[in-house]
Amino acid sequence: MECRVLSIQSHVVRGYVGNKSATFPLQVLGFEVDSINSVQFSNHTGYAHWKGQVLTAEELNVLYEGIKLNKVNHYDYILTGYSRDTSFLETVVEIIQELKKANPSLVYVCDPVMGDQGAMYVPENLLPVYRDKVVPLADILTPNQFEAELLTGRKINTEEDAVVVMDLLHKMGPETVVLTSTDLPSKQGDQFLVALGSQKIVKPDGTNTSQKICMDIPKVDAVFVGTGDLFAAMLLAWTHHHPKDLKAACEKTVSVMHHVIKRTITYANEMAGPGKRPSPAQLELRMVQSKADIENPAIVVEAKVLHKSSQ
Repeated sequence: MECRVLSIQSHVVRGYVGNKSATFPLQVLGFEVDSINSVQFSNHTGYAHWKGQVLTAEELNVLYEGIKLNKVNHYDYILTGYSRDTSFLETVVEIIQELKKANPSLVYVCDPVMGDQGAMYVPENLLPVYRDKVVPLADILTPNQFEAELLTGRKINTEEDAVVVMDLLHKMGPETVVLTSTDLPSKQGDQFLVALGSQKIVKPDGTNTSQKICMDIPKVDAVFVGTGDLFAAMLLAWTHHHPKDLKAACEKTVSVMHHVIKRTITYANEMAGPGKRPSPAQLELRMVQSKADIENPAIVVEAKVLHKSSQ
Protein backbone atom coordinates (compact mmCIF):
# COMPACT_ATOMS: atom_id res chain seq x y z
CA MET A 1 0.00 0.00 0.00
CA GLU A 2 1.51 3.30 -1.11
CA CYS A 3 2.10 5.80 1.67
CA ARG A 4 2.22 9.47 0.73
CA VAL A 5 3.55 12.35 2.82
CA LEU A 6 2.98 16.07 2.31
CA SER A 7 5.97 17.84 3.84
CA ILE A 8 5.78 21.63 4.26
CA GLN A 9 9.24 22.80 5.32
CA SER A 10 12.17 24.94 4.29
CA HIS A 11 14.50 24.09 1.40
CA VAL A 12 18.20 24.80 1.00
CA VAL A 13 20.23 24.52 -2.19
CA ARG A 14 23.30 23.35 -0.29
CA GLY A 15 23.14 21.11 2.76
CA TYR A 16 20.49 19.44 4.88
CA VAL A 17 17.71 21.22 6.72
CA GLY A 18 13.90 21.13 6.50
CA ASN A 19 12.70 19.23 3.44
CA LYS A 20 16.27 18.39 2.44
CA SER A 21 16.67 16.67 5.83
CA ALA A 22 13.34 14.84 5.70
CA THR A 23 12.77 13.81 2.07
CA PHE A 24 15.68 11.48 1.33
CA PRO A 25 15.35 9.41 4.54
CA LEU A 26 11.58 9.05 4.06
CA GLN A 27 12.03 8.01 0.41
CA VAL A 28 14.69 5.49 1.40
CA LEU A 29 12.15 3.98 3.81
CA GLY A 30 9.56 3.64 1.05
CA PHE A 31 7.43 6.78 1.45
CA GLU A 32 6.30 8.97 -1.45
CA VAL A 33 7.11 12.55 -0.41
CA ASP A 34 5.43 15.64 -1.88
CA SER A 35 7.36 18.74 -0.77
CA ILE A 36 6.20 22.31 -0.45
CA ASN A 37 9.19 24.54 0.28
CA SER A 38 8.24 27.26 2.76
CA VAL A 39 11.51 29.02 1.95
CA GLN A 40 14.20 28.50 -0.65
CA PHE A 41 17.58 29.58 0.67
CA SER A 42 21.10 29.09 -0.65
CA ASN A 43 22.03 27.38 2.65
CA HIS A 44 20.97 27.41 6.29
CA THR A 45 21.26 30.64 8.27
CA GLY A 46 24.14 29.41 10.43
CA TYR A 47 26.57 30.26 7.60
CA ALA A 48 28.21 33.69 7.30
CA HIS A 49 26.01 34.44 4.24
CA TRP A 50 22.66 33.26 2.97
CA LYS A 51 20.29 34.41 0.23
CA GLY A 52 16.90 33.32 -0.95
CA GLN A 53 13.15 33.59 -1.15
CA VAL A 54 10.26 33.08 1.27
CA LEU A 55 6.96 31.50 0.20
CA THR A 56 3.96 33.63 1.19
CA ALA A 57 0.62 32.31 2.47
CA GLU A 58 -0.94 33.23 -0.91
CA GLU A 59 1.74 31.33 -2.83
CA LEU A 60 1.24 28.30 -0.56
CA ASN A 61 -2.47 28.43 -1.35
CA VAL A 62 -1.78 28.58 -5.10
CA LEU A 63 0.39 25.44 -4.93
CA TYR A 64 -2.23 23.59 -2.90
CA GLU A 65 -4.98 24.70 -5.34
CA GLY A 66 -3.01 23.12 -8.19
CA ILE A 67 -2.76 19.81 -6.33
CA LYS A 68 -6.48 19.97 -5.53
CA LEU A 69 -7.58 20.78 -9.10
CA ASN A 70 -5.85 17.63 -10.28
CA LYS A 71 -7.54 15.63 -7.49
CA VAL A 72 -4.21 14.38 -6.16
CA ASN A 73 -4.67 15.84 -2.68
CA HIS A 74 -4.95 12.53 -0.85
CA TYR A 75 -2.30 12.12 1.85
CA ASP A 76 -1.57 9.57 4.57
CA TYR A 77 0.78 11.89 6.49
CA ILE A 78 1.53 15.60 6.81
CA LEU A 79 4.84 16.78 8.20
CA THR A 80 5.54 20.40 9.17
CA GLY A 81 8.52 22.14 10.77
CA TYR A 82 9.91 25.66 10.95
CA SER A 83 7.56 28.52 10.07
CA ARG A 84 8.09 32.15 11.04
CA ASP A 85 4.92 33.80 9.77
CA THR A 86 1.43 33.63 11.33
CA SER A 87 -0.52 33.94 8.06
CA PHE A 88 1.57 31.14 6.53
CA LEU A 89 0.98 28.92 9.58
CA GLU A 90 -2.76 29.65 9.53
CA THR A 91 -2.91 28.66 5.85
CA VAL A 92 -1.12 25.41 6.75
CA VAL A 93 -3.84 24.83 9.38
CA GLU A 94 -6.58 25.31 6.75
CA ILE A 95 -4.87 22.86 4.38
CA ILE A 96 -4.50 20.24 7.14
CA GLN A 97 -8.16 20.62 8.14
CA GLU A 98 -9.23 20.08 4.53
CA LEU A 99 -6.93 17.08 4.05
CA LYS A 100 -8.15 15.51 7.30
CA LYS A 101 -11.75 15.88 6.09
CA ALA A 102 -10.81 14.09 2.87
CA ASN A 103 -8.94 11.36 4.78
CA PRO A 104 -9.97 11.03 8.44
CA SER A 105 -7.13 8.56 9.12
CA LEU A 106 -4.48 11.06 7.99
CA VAL A 107 -1.69 11.45 10.56
CA TYR A 108 -0.23 14.92 11.15
CA VAL A 109 3.34 15.01 12.49
CA CYS A 110 4.17 18.46 13.86
CA ASP A 111 7.51 19.79 15.04
CA PRO A 112 6.41 23.05 16.76
CA VAL A 113 9.66 24.92 16.11
CA MET A 114 9.70 28.03 18.30
CA GLY A 115 12.95 28.15 20.24
CA ASP A 116 15.42 26.42 22.52
CA GLN A 117 17.36 26.94 25.75
CA GLY A 118 14.86 29.52 27.05
CA ALA A 119 14.86 31.76 23.95
CA MET A 120 12.33 32.05 21.12
CA TYR A 121 13.71 32.28 17.60
CA VAL A 122 10.36 32.89 15.92
CA PRO A 123 8.02 35.88 16.47
CA GLU A 124 6.08 35.53 19.74
CA ASN A 125 2.73 35.83 17.97
CA LEU A 126 3.29 32.31 16.57
CA LEU A 127 2.83 30.76 20.03
CA PRO A 128 -0.98 31.25 20.25
CA VAL A 129 -1.37 29.93 16.68
CA TYR A 130 0.59 26.78 17.55
CA ARG A 131 -1.14 26.35 20.92
CA ASP A 132 -4.74 27.02 19.83
CA LYS A 133 -4.83 25.92 16.18
CA VAL A 134 -1.88 23.71 15.20
CA VAL A 135 -1.37 21.41 18.21
CA PRO A 136 -5.08 20.42 18.43
CA LEU A 137 -4.76 19.06 14.85
CA ALA A 138 -1.50 17.20 15.48
CA ASP A 139 -1.38 13.43 16.00
CA ILE A 140 2.35 13.28 16.71
CA LEU A 141 4.15 16.22 18.35
CA THR A 142 7.94 16.60 18.73
CA PRO A 143 8.70 19.67 20.88
CA ASN A 144 11.91 20.21 22.81
CA GLN A 145 11.59 21.04 26.53
CA PHE A 146 11.32 24.81 25.99
CA GLU A 147 8.61 24.43 23.32
CA ALA A 148 6.62 22.00 25.51
CA GLU A 149 6.83 24.51 28.38
CA LEU A 150 5.66 27.35 26.11
CA LEU A 151 2.69 25.32 24.84
CA THR A 152 1.50 24.20 28.29
CA GLY A 153 2.61 27.13 30.47
CA ARG A 154 4.28 24.59 32.82
CA LYS A 155 7.98 24.37 33.72
CA ILE A 156 9.85 21.05 33.61
CA ASN A 157 12.32 20.55 36.47
CA THR A 158 11.84 16.83 37.13
CA GLU A 159 10.82 13.66 35.30
CA GLU A 160 7.42 13.93 37.04
CA ASP A 161 6.99 17.46 35.59
CA ALA A 162 7.78 16.08 32.14
CA VAL A 163 5.11 13.38 32.54
CA VAL A 164 2.55 16.04 33.58
CA VAL A 165 3.47 18.25 30.60
CA MET A 166 3.17 15.32 28.15
CA ASP A 167 -0.27 14.49 29.57
CA LEU A 168 -1.32 18.14 29.20
CA LEU A 169 -0.17 18.04 25.57
CA HIS A 170 -2.22 14.84 25.03
CA LYS A 171 -5.27 16.71 26.34
CA MET A 172 -4.63 19.41 23.71
CA GLY A 173 -4.86 16.82 20.90
CA PRO A 174 -1.80 14.72 19.99
CA GLU A 175 -1.87 10.99 20.76
CA THR A 176 1.92 10.76 20.63
CA VAL A 177 4.27 13.28 22.23
CA VAL A 178 8.07 13.09 22.22
CA LEU A 179 10.16 15.62 24.14
CA THR A 180 13.17 15.46 21.83
CA SER A 181 15.58 16.99 24.35
CA THR A 182 15.39 18.16 27.95
CA ASP A 183 17.72 19.68 30.55
CA LEU A 184 16.92 16.90 33.01
CA PRO A 185 19.99 15.18 34.47
CA SER A 186 20.73 11.77 33.00
CA LYS A 187 21.37 8.84 35.33
CA GLN A 188 24.23 7.97 32.98
CA GLY A 189 26.07 11.25 33.63
CA ASP A 190 26.50 14.65 31.98
CA GLN A 191 27.60 13.18 28.64
CA PHE A 192 23.99 12.17 28.02
CA LEU A 193 20.81 14.09 27.39
CA VAL A 194 17.35 12.90 28.36
CA ALA A 195 14.44 12.57 25.92
CA LEU A 196 10.96 11.35 26.87
CA GLY A 197 7.94 10.08 25.02
CA SER A 198 4.30 9.28 25.69
CA GLN A 199 1.71 7.49 23.60
CA LYS A 200 -2.00 7.28 24.33
CA ILE A 201 -3.40 3.82 23.72
CA VAL A 202 -7.10 2.94 23.60
CA LYS A 203 -7.61 -0.52 25.07
CA PRO A 204 -10.12 -3.01 23.59
CA ASP A 205 -12.61 -2.13 26.36
CA GLY A 206 -12.49 1.53 25.28
CA THR A 207 -10.48 2.84 28.23
CA ASN A 208 -7.38 4.95 27.72
CA THR A 209 -3.91 4.07 28.85
CA SER A 210 -0.52 5.54 27.97
CA GLN A 211 2.97 4.22 27.49
CA LYS A 212 5.68 6.55 28.78
CA ILE A 213 9.32 6.07 27.84
CA CYS A 214 12.64 7.69 28.67
CA MET A 215 15.92 7.66 26.71
CA ASP A 216 19.49 8.65 27.55
CA ILE A 217 21.07 9.94 24.34
CA PRO A 218 24.86 10.40 24.01
CA LYS A 219 25.77 14.10 23.59
CA VAL A 220 28.04 15.32 20.78
CA ASP A 221 30.09 18.48 21.19
CA ALA A 222 29.08 20.37 18.03
CA VAL A 223 26.19 22.37 16.64
CA PHE A 224 24.29 20.51 13.95
CA VAL A 225 21.50 21.96 11.84
CA GLY A 226 18.66 19.86 10.42
CA THR A 227 18.73 17.21 13.16
CA GLY A 228 15.27 18.16 14.49
CA ASP A 229 13.86 17.86 10.97
CA LEU A 230 15.46 14.44 10.56
CA PHE A 231 14.11 13.38 13.98
CA ALA A 232 10.50 14.27 13.10
CA ALA A 233 10.76 12.52 9.72
CA MET A 234 12.22 9.35 11.26
CA LEU A 235 9.60 9.33 14.02
CA LEU A 236 6.93 9.53 11.29
CA ALA A 237 8.51 6.56 9.49
CA TRP A 238 9.12 4.35 12.51
CA THR A 239 5.73 5.01 14.17
CA HIS A 240 4.22 3.99 10.82
CA HIS A 241 6.08 0.67 11.09
CA HIS A 242 5.45 0.35 14.87
CA PRO A 243 2.10 2.13 15.39
CA LYS A 244 1.45 0.69 18.86
CA ASP A 245 5.02 0.54 20.10
CA LEU A 246 6.51 3.95 20.88
CA LYS A 247 9.52 2.30 22.54
CA ALA A 248 10.59 0.55 19.31
CA ALA A 249 9.82 3.61 17.14
CA CYS A 250 11.88 5.91 19.36
CA GLU A 251 14.79 3.48 19.64
CA LYS A 252 15.04 3.28 15.86
CA THR A 253 14.59 7.05 15.43
CA VAL A 254 17.26 7.95 17.99
CA SER A 255 19.61 5.27 16.66
CA VAL A 256 19.36 6.68 13.12
CA MET A 257 20.18 10.11 14.56
CA HIS A 258 23.17 8.69 16.43
CA HIS A 259 24.64 7.04 13.32
CA VAL A 260 24.13 10.10 11.12
CA ILE A 261 25.60 12.49 13.72
CA LYS A 262 28.55 10.21 14.45
CA ARG A 263 29.39 9.91 10.76
CA THR A 264 29.02 13.70 10.40
CA ILE A 265 31.27 14.66 13.32
CA THR A 266 33.97 12.15 12.27
CA TYR A 267 33.99 13.58 8.74
CA ALA A 268 33.85 17.21 9.95
CA ASN A 269 36.81 16.75 12.31
CA GLU A 270 38.85 15.07 9.56
CA MET A 271 38.10 17.92 7.16
CA ALA A 272 38.83 20.66 9.73
CA GLY A 273 42.16 19.16 10.82
CA PRO A 274 43.65 18.71 14.29
CA GLY A 275 42.62 21.29 16.92
CA LYS A 276 40.35 23.25 14.55
CA ARG A 277 36.58 23.68 14.94
CA PRO A 278 34.66 22.45 11.89
CA SER A 279 32.82 25.04 9.78
CA PRO A 280 29.04 24.97 9.14
CA ALA A 281 29.73 23.53 5.68
CA GLN A 282 31.82 20.71 7.15
CA LEU A 283 29.08 19.97 9.71
CA GLU A 284 26.34 19.40 7.13
CA LEU A 285 24.69 16.05 7.90
CA ARG A 286 26.22 13.08 6.06
CA MET A 287 22.82 11.96 4.85
CA VAL A 288 23.51 10.07 1.63
CA GLN A 289 26.47 8.29 3.22
CA SER A 290 24.11 7.08 6.00
CA LYS A 291 21.60 5.39 3.68
CA ALA A 292 22.19 1.89 5.11
CA ASP A 293 21.81 3.15 8.71
CA ILE A 294 18.58 4.94 7.83
CA GLU A 295 17.13 1.77 6.27
CA ASN A 296 18.21 -0.57 9.04
CA PRO A 297 19.63 1.17 12.10
CA ALA A 298 21.65 -0.83 14.61
CA ILE A 299 19.99 -0.01 17.95
CA VAL A 300 22.41 1.97 20.11
CA VAL A 301 19.99 3.60 22.56
CA GLU A 302 17.49 1.61 24.58
CA ALA A 303 14.30 3.26 25.77
CA LYS A 304 13.15 2.60 29.31
CA VAL A 305 9.41 2.17 29.91
CA LEU A 306 8.47 4.50 32.77
CA HIS A 307 4.96 3.26 33.33
CA LYS A 308 1.70 2.48 31.70
CA SER A 309 -0.93 4.56 33.40
CA SER A 310 -4.68 4.62 33.02
CA GLN A 311 -5.89 8.09 32.12
